[in-house]
Amino acid sequence: MARPYQPSLLRLLHGGTSLLVMVAWFSGLAVYSQYDGRWGRLPLVFKGDWIDIHGSLAVPLVPLALLFGLYAISLGRRRLNQPANAVALVALALAIATGKLMHEDWLREGQVQHLIYSLHLLGWVGISATVIWHLSSILKLGGLPLASSMISLSRHKGDQPRDWPSQIRRYFKTTSPRP
Repeated sequence: MARPYQPSLLRLLHGGTSLLVMVAWFSGLAVYSQYDGRWGRLPLVFKGDWIDIHGSLAVPLVPLALLFGLYAISLGRRRLNQPANAVALVALALAIATGKLMHEDWLREGQVQHLIYSLHLLGWVGISATVIWHLSSILKLGGLPLASSMISLSRHKGDQPRDWPSQIRRYFKTTSPRP
């Protein structure tokens, strides 16, 4: 059986987005535990301004997630047939959009009643659930070979960074309507 291969642009965008989401998720947990905690707090003391740390993670996450989303609905559209992939992108979009709409002082002032904040928490919980669903789907569909293909550093001929613009052009040529 052939070893699974994921395009290098997908691996770069997916890996970068995943890493930032994971760090944002943990920093969000610290923010929640420090400033909200309605449904429990972690038994840890979080020193520092975690709201600013959490918000600063959005600076690189927003453009990277946008590029990843554009990749997903274009070159990676076939992969969106897997519900776990599509729902994970929706949860990410919800978390980012609501996070950008929040006022950073709400939590510092104890204002946890805002709808946008509740939706942001829903996105945070959604990311938690969909990451578990996404990983279990990968393991169910292709096992460890498929999972390891996402972190592999190998590249096939024609899948180097210099080939990405031609891959994108080729996609748009094949999907544009013919006169």
